[in-house]
Amino acid sequence: MKAREFDKKFDEGEDIAKYLAISKARRPAQEQKRVNVDFPLWMIHLLDKEARRLGVPRQSIIKVWVAERLEKAQ
Repeated sequence: MKAREFDKKFDEGEDIAKYLAISKARRPAQEQKRVNVDFPLWMIHLLDKEARRLGVPRQSIIKVWVAERLEKAQ
């Protein structure tokens, strides 16, 4: 299917899900790579305390805080 035809179907409100390969979808510049970081035990306790307070996993707090710091550094 050509892009024009796809766009037309979308613009007309047709369900286009059957034309998408969702399993192959990727977010540009958002691919992930696993890394290991060692933290002192006191940091882990404080991270867990804050994670419980916010109702999110520890990893989420770490990601958000690192992202905030990196954005400020730019």
